[in-house]
Amino acid sequence: MVFMRRRPLLRAAAIGGGAYVAGKRGAERQADQEYADAQQDQRIGDLEQQQAAAAPPAAPQAAAPSMADQLNQLADLHNQGVLSDEEFAAAKAKLLGTLSVAGLRSAWTTAGDPARCRVP
Repeated sequence: MVFMRRRPLLRAAAIGGGAYVAGKRGAERQADQEYADAQQDQRIGDLEQQQAAAAPPAAPQAAAPSMADQLNQLADLHNQGVLSDEEFAAAKAKLLGTLSVAGLRSAWTTAGDPARCRVP
């Protein structure tokens, strides 16, 4: 009878011991994973700080040229012969937001100089 009593105790001890070892290994793996994650987060944070410190400040964007400057540039191109009368009229109409090329032509003829024309 002594043997019958020991077997259940040995079996329980073996199962309990195995569960203890498995739990301990699982906890060690989890701790190792958390440590690795913390190290990776630290390295990423350090790299982000280095990049932020090394990045030059953003240059302010140049302001778009005024409408008068654009009109003067178009007039210069037209006077140099780079733009034909039709191309100049179309570019000027697009810039001014008017689509009446005929109206622009009549204004040019009254003004005499297409480069100094004022749109009605």
